[in-house]
Amino acid sequence: MERHQDPVFGYVLGMVQDRDLAHDLFQDTFVRVIDALQRRRGGYVQQGRFLPWVMRIARNATLDHIRSRGRRQTQIADDGYWDNIPSGTLSPDHILEAREERAWLQRSIARLPEEQREVLTLRQDSELTFREIAELTDVSINTALGRMRYALLNLRRMAGKRPHTKKKTPRKVASVA
Repeated sequence: MERHQDPVFGYVLGMVQDRDLAHDLFQDTFVRVIDALQRRRGGYVQQGRFLPWVMRIARNATLDHIRSRGRRQTQIADDGYWDNIPSGTLSPDHILEAREERAWLQRSIARLPEEQREVLTLRQDSELTFREIAELTDVSINTALGRMRYALLNLRRMAGKRPHTKKKTPRKVASVA
């Protein structure tokens, strides 16, 4: 569990956008994993990789929850996953700017269609291969790649529409001789 908690939790949080709910679904995932391992049926096959199997359970738990509440929630938690990334030794201005960038990215990812958001999250947070993502989501590799491509294109489009704050450069004043 310790070895795989970061990618599993990152995926779940990326899908539900709520830290408390992500903790609940994360715990539910590992309860299901332990239950499946103890029953030794419908469970893990020793020949396969363990993480993709766990990710399938996390995906099913997450999708079960999303379906049960009808609509997906797009509200962003203040203490988001991206805020916990170490920032190094940056000035307060840079830290504030980085938080604003992360918040914008998190909001933008939340606005992606669910299929695109899922592939992006599985690739970035869980570091699964596109073959593993395709198997997990029951689509072809080309479909998984296409969803990632469209997710990135949509994020670029959103970034292009984003108002940028640029520092004003002083204008040269013509001197009169």
